[in-house]
Amino acid sequence: MVLASPNPITSDRILSTTIELPVVDLKGDRSVVSKLIVKACEDFGFFKVINHGVNQETIATIEEAAFGFFGKPMSQKKMAAPVYGCKNIGFNGDMGEVEYLLLNATSNSSSILHHISNVPSNFRCIVSAYTEEVREVACEILELIAEGLGVPDTSLFSKLIKDSESDSLLRLNHYPPLPIPPIHHCTTDWDNSSNKVVGFGEHSDPQILTILRSNDVPGLQISLQDGLWVPVIPDPSAFFVNVGDVLEVMTNGRFASVRHRAMTNSQKSRMSMAYFGAPPLTARIVAPPVLVTPQTPSLFRPFTWADYKKATYSLRLGDTRIDLFRNRKDF
Repeated sequence: MVLASPNPITSDRILSTTIELPVVDLKGDRSVVSKLIVKACEDFGFFKVINHGVNQETIATIEEAAFGFFGKPMSQKKMAAPVYGCKNIGFNGDMGEVEYLLLNATSNSSSILHHISNVPSNFRCIVSAYTEEVREVACEILELIAEGLGVPDTSLFSKLIKDSESDSLLRLNHYPPLPIPPIHHCTTDWDNSSNKVVGFGEHSDPQILTILRSNDVPGLQISLQDGLWVPVIPDPSAFFVNVGDVLEVMTNGRFASVRHRAMTNSQKSRMSMAYFGAPPLTARIVAPPVLVTPQTPSLFRPFTWADYKKATYSLRLGDTRIDLFRNRKDF
């Protein structure tokens, strides 16, 4: 789920050479893996996960079901509102070239797709099976992060999304093929450096972390600190992990939530499935004592996840919402 930044990156420069993004093998030695994940989060706020343990049949089944839903006539898809959306991707007028399903991903969700009457009856089970497996990956990664940071309670982060009241979400994004327009209309978010339309604009994810999987169509780009956009080579067999705003706060700024965007393809549909691991609304978001010292004082004031969501509803997609909770002395 994206909400929104006061200082968005405005550069459209795309890296022309290949950059090696971190790849983490979850089947590797645990102590080594935890260190690799921490370094990836510090350097990029982003990494690729292989040998994640999620059943490939589970992945293929939900992708097939998603393509089936998005292939329906618009009149039928609109019947799935409010979990179905098209083009409107924010709370304050942000638009994109994307249609999506935004679903509650908590395990106790009694009617995860109760708004959708025009999809196969087993769609609910398909989504539930996928979210359960991906949640396990998210929890394992968060526990490895805690270990790598030296946090005494290694479940400190993971228990927030294991909680039955977790506000986690699953978003299925479909980017239909979008031919290059002969004229760049002012209503189209156009990237001159790549000659592509921006399907989902620049943003960071507000939650703890995101577990992203897409088909073999490229489109995802992440931003480096110098403003360069780095195209991410798709890998349908792997997952990509984004550091979210909450994890930046809970690591006292040691990690930075990665800014990213999605581009459209002129010939092929791109499907992405994003699991947003989030805490309960009442959870208090604060860095653990081990990460707050006289040398590294607290960068953010404590808040609840509900506070954070409420404060960001007035912002645009690209706004740096995390600055609203930064201690003033750090500006």
